[in-house]
Formats: sequence, structure tokens, C-alpha cells
Amino acid sequence: MPVRTLFATNFYEADIGTPDLLEELEQSCRLLAEEDSAGRSWSRTHGHRGYTSYASLNDLPQRDPAFADLKRLLDREVRAFAKASCFDLAKPLRLDSLWVNLMKPGGTHSGHIHPHSIVSGTFYVTVPAGSGALKLEDPRLPMLMAAPGRTDDAPEHLHPFIYAEPAPGRIFLWESWLRHEVMVNAGKHERISISFNYS
Repeated sequence: MPVRTLFATNFYEADIGTPDLLEELEQSCRLLAEEDSAGRSWSRTHGHRGYTSYASLNDLPQRDPAFADLKRLLDREVRAFAKASCFDLAKPLRLDSLWVNLMKPGGTHSGHIHPHSIVSGTFYVTVPAGSGALKLEDPRLPMLMAAPGRTDDAPEHLHPFIYAEPAPGRIFLWESWLRHEVMVNAGKHERISISFNYS
């Protein structure tokens, strides 16, 4: 009897960053980490090992031309993801939030989702060796109960966790309900990424 695969979870990956844009974004991110005292304070208070502009700045594409250039690229990739996912949209998705993450060695971000959004993602600016993958969790995990583990040669779509490897200039996109985790930065240098939500 044939077996069908049902209820697919789409994950989008593309390399979109040019060397010039990556250099500009790295400079901008590092400058923000120096000047954004509210972001540094929030990061300390919430145990973020490094810096994030998540709770302090909400206008990066208007503030800095490098982020405006990135937004144009993100808009294009999100449109492609929405089309591939067959979303029935009354109007195009729009960027709702975008924030910088500088993760120091030893930093991590535990499993979470992005409520009130449709598509979430991350764009990677600098990715030192050993700085950690993005861990994606099977959304059915809380309901699997007595389900057995999977064999080593099982196809990717049957694994309970998938580890997506970042690289400079790479973008990952997923539906915002998909639980994910940033693995520990076991490298010797900061990893810089830019995360975002579309609604």
C-alpha cells in the first residue's frame, strides 16, 4: 500500500548577500552594538550573551541604507517563499520587525516561536567556525507520545530535529509557528545575524 507524506513544513534557504552588503551590514551592526545603550541594557537584563536590538530599535531600514538594501532583498525572497507555500493572501506580506543579533562565544537562544507573524527568518552576516546551527523542531513533537526514534538513514522529513547550517549571506525562512532554537556559539568569535518577521 503506498505511503503519502502529509502536512509538509516548508523551509527556505538561499544565498543572497554580496560581499559589499555584508561588509556594510557588519559595520552597521557593530556600530549599533556600541551606540544602542537601551539594547545593551535589555540584553544584559535578559541574559542575552552579546547584543540585540530586538527591544530597542524598530526602524533599521529607515535608519541605515545597508538595512534598506537588505529589506529589498528580503522582500523578494519572502515573496518567493509565500508563492512556493501557496499562501492565499489578500495583499503582500510586509516586514513587521527586524533586529540585529551579535552572539558572543557561549551564547545561545532556547527554543521559541514568533507569535503574531506569518513568516520569520534570519539573514547571516558573519559566521565564524563553530558558531552554531539553527535547530528546527518537528511541530508534532508534543503529540508523538510513544513514537520510536528514527534510523540513521531515514529521509530528512522524518527526523524530529533538523540542523540548518548558516553561512555569510545566507537567508533562512520558515512559517512563524515553527519552533526553532539557536545552538550554542562554540566558536571563538561573535556571530552576527539579522532576524525578522513578516505579517
